[in-house]
Amino acid sequence: MRKAKPKKRYILPDPKFGDTLVTKFVNYLMIDGKKSLAYKIFYEALELVEEKTSEDGLETWKKALNNIMPSVEVKSRRVGGATFQVPLEVRPDRKITLGIKWMIRYARLRGEKTMRDRLAGEIMSAAKGEGAAIKKKDDTHRMAEANKAFSHFRF
Repeated sequence: MRKAKPKKRYILPDPKFGDTLVTKFVNYLMIDGKKSLAYKIFYEALELVEEKTSEDGLETWKKALNNIMPSVEVKSRRVGGATFQVPLEVRPDRKITLGIKWMIRYARLRGEKTMRDRLAGEIMSAAKGEGAAIKKKDDTHRMAEANKAFSHFRF
């Protein structure tokens, strides 16, 4: 049997908006422990979104993140020598994590010159319901729908 579960770590809210979700996003955005640089990139990206869309940057970002978060995913499950892709509901904390990871991953793959521009572009396209991160979510949902027949193998 496993030892005691580790204590849940609580993260502090960010300095500008006082939102823990922003801090979580910045922690995933951060590379080599450069948190202040990650904050700078994030805040500048939100300012860029505000300039281009004339809407609140934080609200646009939250809308984009909600559009990206998946509700179902598939997990591999071995049953009698065969591997099945079993569709499962996504836990709320994992939903947020996947949304954040996908947004950052596909922002990094974009063609703009700076990370600020890439992140702003990804936020704006995700808020409209398009972009690579939205495509990833749709693919995940489509895969779960296709494997609905194996949902009785849930564990």
